[in-house]
Amino acid sequence: MKDKVIITAAITGSIHTPTMSAHLPITPQEIADEAVLAYKAGAAVCHVHARNPENGMPSSDLNVFKEIVTSIKSRCNIVICITTGGGVGMTVEQRTEPVKFFKPELASFNAGSTNFNLFPVLPRYKEWRFEWEKGYLTMSEDWIFPNTFKSMKGFCAVFDETRTKPELEIYDAGMVNNIAFLIQVGYIKKPVYLQFVMGVLGGITPSPENLLFLVDYARRQIGDFVFSVCVAGRAQFPTCTQSLLIGGNCRVGLEDNLYLERGVMAKSNAEQVAKLARIAKELGVEPATPDEARTILGLKGIDNVNY
Repeated sequence: MKDKVIITAAITGSIHTPTMSAHLPITPQEIADEAVLAYKAGAAVCHVHARNPENGMPSSDLNVFKEIVTSIKSRCNIVICITTGGGVGMTVEQRTEPVKFFKPELASFNAGSTNFNLFPVLPRYKEWRFEWEKGYLTMSEDWIFPNTFKSMKGFCAVFDETRTKPELEIYDAGMVNNIAFLIQVGYIKKPVYLQFVMGVLGGITPSPENLLFLVDYARRQIGDFVFSVCVAGRAQFPTCTQSLLIGGNCRVGLEDNLYLERGVMAKSNAEQVAKLARIAKELGVEPATPDEARTILGLKGIDNVNY
């Protein structure tokens, strides 16, 4: 186990829709406020998506992103990790535009194509807060989250140009091979930061055996790396606790899981961060500060961003 853990708060994402939780932040002010509260609870990193403030639909609007990131930066020094995952149906250009423009310290980099399915939740809801939600979730049944080698090469060029560290999102074992190849041909430079994403329908399921396998397999394919774990759904806290025990970092937040515990919805990202920070401290691990996270990950620093 390490002495420090980087806790990331994934603030709103593009998976959950407003009908699913009254606590899901939608407007730029709500998203920024949630990030600051997560920082105060012990998060060193916040993972940021943008949403249309009128209806909560995932958005790539640079003006919305700007309002979010500038508000966060004006109030705390948390590391801002901007998404390149975007939302269902966004083009590669839409997904990379926020990185090109804002030049963040850290951004997500999805390491391969996968089925990314949201449609199984549809029967749980009879009414929807906004018209777009049902169609958005239904569309995922016939959607592949595209991250081809050609597009990943383009992503690498953007990250290299902006000196943005890629947070390499791994949804299944084959994506470890993709990263190893991109390192071999020089598109990605070591040391690397991996995030094992578990629990998405279309990717690997969360279990102790699967996490140990992914970490061991990545060690054999890539060598040394820093890693984090994020889990969609109810296995979030058990799997994040396992990550702590084997020297990893953790991501929580309303993007991944709307609950604090069985049957109790989280009222904020900060509640989840505080719970994980408490678990870590019980195990003798302290939450890293943003500046400690910058050192651990080798980031370029908050003075070198464009916001």
